[in-house]
Amino acid sequence: MPVNIKAKLISKEQLKPDIFKYSVKADEITSVAKPGQFIEIRVNNDIEPFLRRPISIYNMKKEEGILEFIFQVKGKGTKILSERREGEEIDIVGPLGYGPFKISNYQNIAVIGGGIGVFPLYELSKNAKKENKNVNIYLGFRNKDLVVLEEEFKGVSDKLVITTDDGSYAEKGFAIDFMKKDIEEKKVDCIFACGPLPMLKAVREYAIENNIPCQISLEEKMACGLGVCLGCAVKTTKSSKENPEYWHVCKAGPVFQAKDVEI
Repeated sequence: MPVNIKAKLISKEQLKPDIFKYSVKADEITSVAKPGQFIEIRVNNDIEPFLRRPISIYNMKKEEGILEFIFQVKGKGTKILSERREGEEIDIVGPLGYGPFKISNYQNIAVIGGGIGVFPLYELSKNAKKENKNVNIYLGFRNKDLVVLEEEFKGVSDKLVITTDDGSYAEKGFAIDFMKKDIEEKKVDCIFACGPLPMLKAVREYAIENNIPCQISLEEKMACGLGVCLGCAVKTTKSSKENPEYWHVCKAGPVFQAKDVEI
C-alpha cells in the first residue's frame, strides 16, 4: 500500500540546466518499492498547483532508506519543485503502480530508453546486474547536450550503447537499431523499454513481429496515481470495436507486457 510521507531532501544536484536529481529520506517507500514503480509529489504547499506530479523512481539505497528521483522542469509545478532546498521536506505518496519490471525469467536482457525516459531504467538495470543477468543497455538522446547518466549506466551494464540523433556524441542514429543487431546475434531474450512514444511504438512493433518478450513503461499524465481520476487510460489489445477495454496506467502499470496494450 502507498504511504503519504514528508521526506527530507538530503541532496540536490543539477545534472543539466533543466534536469535535477533529488535524494530524499524515505524508508517507508524504499522498504517496499520495486523497479518500475513511481511516486506522486505535491509540488507546493499552497492551493496551486493543486495536482501532484508523477515522477519515476530512479534509484533506491534501501539500507539507508534513500530514494532518488530525477525530473525535468517542464512547467509551473516542476519549476516550483526545482526551487526546493536541501533540508526541506517534500510531500510524497508512494510507491505507486502495480506492474513493476519483472526480470526473474530472463538471463540476457536489453534495456532501451530515450531522453528523460531513461531515468526509471537505472533501478531495473542495477537490480538485474545484482541478479547476475547479462545487461545490455541502449540509450538514445537528441544531441550531446542532452546525454545524462552515462557513467551511472556504465556501472550497471555489461554493454552500454549511447546514441544521438545528430551524431554529436557517441553513435549516430537510433538506439533501437543497435539493439536489433544484438538481438539478431542472439544476445538478448527480453526487452525492457521506457521513453518517447514513437520509440516505444517502434520497440513494441519489433518485439511482437519477432516474438520477443517485451515490457514497456508508459508515461502518462497521472494526476491521482490511484486510478480515480481516469486520466491515464490505455486501450488493451483484447478490446473490440463494440466493447473497448481500458486499463489505467497508474494502477495496472505503468509497466505492461507490450503485447497487451495498444499505443
